[in-house]
Amino acid sequence: MSAGSCTFEDRNVAVLCCRFCRQVLSSRGMKAALLADTDTDLFSTDIPPSGTVDFIGSCYFTEICKCKLKNIACLKCGNIVGYHVISPCKPCLFSCNNGHFWMFHSQAVFSINRLDSSGVNVLLWGNLPDLEESADEDTSCISEDEYIR
Repeated sequence: MSAGSCTFEDRNVAVLCCRFCRQVLSSRGMKAALLADTDTDLFSTDIPPSGTVDFIGSCYFTEICKCKLKNIACLKCGNIVGYHVISPCKPCLFSCNNGHFWMFHSQAVFSINRLDSSGVNVLLWGNLPDLEESADEDTSCISEDEYIR
C-alpha cells in the first residue's frame, strides 16, 4: 500500500467515553481497524489519555503479530477499556497506520463526534488543533451533552 493512500485527514474526531461509567476518556479519538485483523473495529488516539486511564496487568503479545501490549483501565470504574501498544512489531510499524498507539475496544467505549469551533460541523483530523494547543484541555468535567451541542 502506498503512503499516498494512507491519509487520515478526512476522518472524524471523536470524544471517547467509557461504556460502563460514561467517563470521558479522550477528546482525540478516531474510529480504526486493527492492523493485524482488519475485521476488528476499535478506536484509537494519538496521545496518552491524561488522568482518565492507567495501566493494568502485565505486558503481553498477541498471536497475530509481535506487538507488545499492555491493558488500560478506566480510572473511574476500573474496567478494562483498551490497551497501549508499548512496542509495535515491524510489520505493523511499517504498514499503513495512523500513528496511534492507544487503542480502545469498541465494546468498552462509545464515541461522540466532536464538533469544530463553530459548534456546527464535525471536526476532522486534518483540522484538529496542534497537540500543544489541546494537550492541557481538561475533559473530565465536560458532559456528554456539551460535546453533542
